[in-house]
Amino acid sequence: MTIRIVLADDHRIMRDCLGALLRKEPGFELVGEAHDGQGAIQLACQLLPDVLVTDLAMPGMNGLEAIRRVRAEAPSVQVLCLSVHDDDRMVLAGIDAGAAGYVLKDSSFEELALAIRKVVARQSYLSPSLIGVFVEGYRTRGTAPAASAFSQLTAREREIVQLFSEGHSTGQIAELLHLSAKTIATHRENVLHKLHIEGIAELTRYAIREGLSSLDAPCRAHMPVQDQSTKRAKADTARLHSD
Repeated sequence: MTIRIVLADDHRIMRDCLGALLRKEPGFELVGEAHDGQGAIQLACQLLPDVLVTDLAMPGMNGLEAIRRVRAEAPSVQVLCLSVHDDDRMVLAGIDAGAAGYVLKDSSFEELALAIRKVVARQSYLSPSLIGVFVEGYRTRGTAPAASAFSQLTAREREIVQLFSEGHSTGQIAELLHLSAKTIATHRENVLHKLHIEGIAELTRYAIREGLSSLDAPCRAHMPVQDQSTKRAKADTARLHSD
């Protein structure tokens, strides 16, 4: 049986290197690559691979949001998180979103290949170093549950929080989401009120803490939204066709 894989990661060198390894692995077929969560959802729903291997911290739409959408819209697709984040909040968030496994990026390729085979066989997989983190996280959460972005905010609000935290303006977000600037401004004020936050700087810290954004995300927002998405979309389309 050939395992069909879609890979999502915003770092080109990561996709190139990991993609090369996946293509060489017996029984694996890399059928698509995406640079963000939206691309991951599109490819997963279009190609229906056996597994989506996704990073969590990606621009535009993060991996957590993508996992939830893929599991809802293409439930036959198993999801495996591949991330640098080893804290209990992120691990639990990934599993709660619907991922069947979680592998750290400092793991060996052999471990990743094993994890892929496990989740495709409808088994769970955690990097060994995360098992204690996972158990302790659930024990702590069971005694003192904490509200998260996924319980406090709607999907649209989470998307807008991420885009603001990445440095996009109200106008850019409106263009990207095909909404009016007034609608975006209203969403922003609603979010600030819900979270008792006073400004974008504090909102950015919240987004990073909740896994909606990452520390290096704002530097990617310097490219105009339309040019950035168009350029990446063309590159991903060309790569998919070449595969």
